[in-house]
Parts: sequence; C-alpha cells; structure tokens
Amino acid sequence: MNVVNQQQAKLSLLPLLLFVLLFLGTGLYLQSQGVAYAFYQLPGPVAIIPALVLAVWLNRAPLTQSIDLLIKGAGNSNIITMCIIYLLAGAFATVAQATGGVDAVVNAGLSLVPASLLLPGIFLISAIVATAMGTSMGTIGALAPIAVGVSQQAGIEPALVAGALLSGAMFGDNLSIISDTTIAATRTQGAEMKDKFRENFKIAMPAALLTLILFASLATTDTVVSVKDFSWTGVLPYAAILILALAGMNVFAVLLLGIVLAALQGVLFADYQVANLGKDIFKGFGSMQEIFLLSMFVGALGEFVKQQGGLAWIAGHIAAAANKLALAGNKAQQLAIAALVFISNLCIANNTVAIVIAADVSKDLAEHHNISPKRSASLLDIFSCISQGLVPYGAQALLLGASFGLSPWDVVTQSYYCFILAFVALAFVIFGRK
Repeated sequence: MNVVNQQQAKLSLLPLLLFVLLFLGTGLYLQSQGVAYAFYQLPGPVAIIPALVLAVWLNRAPLTQSIDLLIKGAGNSNIITMCIIYLLAGAFATVAQATGGVDAVVNAGLSLVPASLLLPGIFLISAIVATAMGTSMGTIGALAPIAVGVSQQAGIEPALVAGALLSGAMFGDNLSIISDTTIAATRTQGAEMKDKFRENFKIAMPAALLTLILFASLATTDTVVSVKDFSWTGVLPYAAILILALAGMNVFAVLLLGIVLAALQGVLFADYQVANLGKDIFKGFGSMQEIFLLSMFVGALGEFVKQQGGLAWIAGHIAAAANKLALAGNKAQQLAIAALVFISNLCIANNTVAIVIAADVSKDLAEHHNISPKRSASLLDIFSCISQGLVPYGAQALLLGASFGLSPWDVVTQSYYCFILAFVALAFVIFGRK
C-alpha cells in the first residue's frame, strides 16, 4: 500500500469515529448531566448523517459514484435481512401484546420458576433457542416481548434482563452449526463444521457456566412476585415458535407464524378483533423505524471504510504487531486473528461481514504459522460475536434497546457473557497448548 493509499485508508476511519463521538459522546454527556432518556436526545439515524457526509467527501470520487457506494452498503443482503427481521419482530411483539399472549407467558413463567432463577433462566432459554435457530436477531425478536414482561412483573432491572437475553443470543450465534457466522468462518478457513464446533465448545461452555453462576448471583431479589390469572392458551403461540425454532425452521417463517398464531389465539380465546390485526402489525413495523434506518446507514458507512482501505490498513498493522510479540509458538498470530476480526466488527457492526473481511488475512496468518483451520475459524467466530455483543450500535443492542425502552449502551454493559467469553478465549490462547 503506497503512501497516498495509506493516507486515504486512515482517513476512511474518521467518519466512523465521528459517528461514535456524536452518538455515544452526546448520550454519555447528557446522561452525566441527569437528562432523562439521554441517548434518545440525538437519535442514531440523525447522528450518523454527518459521518456519511464526511465519508462521501473523503471518497474522492464523483458524487454519483459515492452515492452508489452508499446504496450498495445500505442494501447489503445481510443488512436487509436484519431489517426485515426487525419488522417481523416488531409486528410479533405488538400483536402478542394486544392479544394478551405476553401477559400469559409472563405469568406462566412466574408460576413455574422462582424469581431468583428467572435471570439465569432467560440466559439459558435464549442460548438454547439461538443455538437451534442459528440467529441472535431471530432469538431476540422472539423472546424480547416475554423478557420485557418478566422484568416488569418480577421487579428485575430491565438492563440486566436485556443483558441476559443478549448474552444467551450471542452464545447461540457463536456456537450454532447453522449460524451465518459459523458458515462464513468454516468456509473461508477451510475447516470442517464439526471440528470448528468442538473447538468452539471448549471455550464457549466454560464461559456459559460462569455466566450462569454470575446471573444467579445478580438475580437476588426480595420482591414478592404476584402471579395474575392467566389462560394457558395464551402460551401456545410462544410454545409453537420455540418448538419450531428448536427444530431449525427459518427465522422468517417462525416470526410470521408467530404473528398468525398470536392473532388466532386472541380471536378464539381473548376477544381480539381481527379487524385490528393490520393496524397492530403496522404499529409494530413503526416501532422498529429507528433501528431499521440506523442499521442501513451503518451498513453504508462500513462499505466506505472497506472500499477505501481502512480495514486493510488495520489488518496490516495488526499482523505486523503480532510478529513483534514475544509469545511461544503461534500464540501471537492467534491473537492477531482475534484482534483483526474484533476491530473489523467494531467498524462494521455486522459479525458475518466482519468474518468475511478478515478471512483472507486470517487464513494467511494461519497457514504461515501452523494454526489449524478449526482454530482460526473458531477465533474468527468467537471474537466477532464478542465484538457484536458489545457494540451499542449493533443490531442486537439496538433491537433490545427499542424493546426494553433502554439506551443501547445500558444493554451492552450488562452483556456479561461477552465479557466472560473474551476473558476465557484469551486465556485459552495465551495459556493453552500450541
């Protein structure tokens, strides 16, 4: 990379930094001043507009070409997939609320599980569903309405419940054999799916057990939970979609069926007027407007960073730094793979795309330093999911923030599994066998 290209690559990171400064900086400042709903004073889709303008200006291309690049990033298939999940998740949550399904599920759960075990229970259920579905977004979309109700009824801090749900979702996203991240990691590194799963399992399972213990200790509450009268028929739509999710049904089909079943249950058993279904679905769509727009804009911004060489510049520096580290065997290069995909995901906020971007450099490092394909694939998947679970402008945090009425920052700071997984994974690399 020549001097001019290096300069352009470094400058391509400025729009991302500007967005983070505006979005997080404004929210944190206003929060320190005691302003209510601090992170909502400057909405994310507005905060990112100056960053996009700067990215277009730095692109050094005719305006029409820069606009085409912006649209290409916003229209990335992964981005559009997430946006459709947003809409369906919002519709399902709204219809389930209107038909009494959420109240039924919450009270059913409270009648079966002590309040002190609800938090680790949410983490465990989320982890199982996400592993079966292969998508953290689908899991959050299906379980968020239940988790919100549990938080309100049991008197558990909403951010803590959101963190438990996010933690379980990222566990499944990382470990599932049908997850996009798993498929991307194994295909790009030439690893067998079963080998990568076993490699991941050795790291993810200890982290999950530690997270369960932590959530159990944090869930102590003296609140007496009152269980209201409920009908078990209200639980049926949720039971159906959980079973179908565990069976591996596509997330779109699961959420669509959830909407239909929730409406049908309401009509048959809860005096729900089917004439309201269209309005409730559209209301659910509207509730996802902010994260829908922000996800598209983040995809556009990430495309500029990628096209202008920002990620390649980061990769080169990470690889050079790894060669200077005095660690036994190939541990420095393993850490380089982890750092590369972690930082790539910070720039893009999409773990599947981050893996694809970091794949070639990672495979080169693995081949030249005797790192097995299953290990490089595992590192790519683990650290991309860690990063995705910690970025407040990531799809998962945004969806949970919208569902719980929290700032995304509050959500990610309670995502304890991601922090623990990072610690366990680093210890595995540094102190483990070559």
